[in-house]
Amino acid sequence: MSKLTKAKDFKKSKSGTYLSMATTAFGALSVAKQIKRARTEQDTLRLIDATVSAVAIVTGLAILYRELKRLGDDDVLLG
Repeated sequence: MSKLTKAKDFKKSKSGTYLSMATTAFGALSVAKQIKRARTEQDTLRLIDATVSAVAIVTGLAILYRELKRLGDDDVLLG
């Protein structure tokens, strides 16, 4: 397997999945700031927007976790 092929398959690897999870979780910091700002300003619409974003982050993490469990020992970078 060439290095280019391995690089393309990185997203399908355990390492790639962990990186995606970390990136998604990092987005939670931005959403937390949005929620705090919306509460301070008592802006209901921004609070709803931030809440929907938070739900999307939780769903994304759940999907990535499921993918990580599916990978098991079939990690494309190890083989």
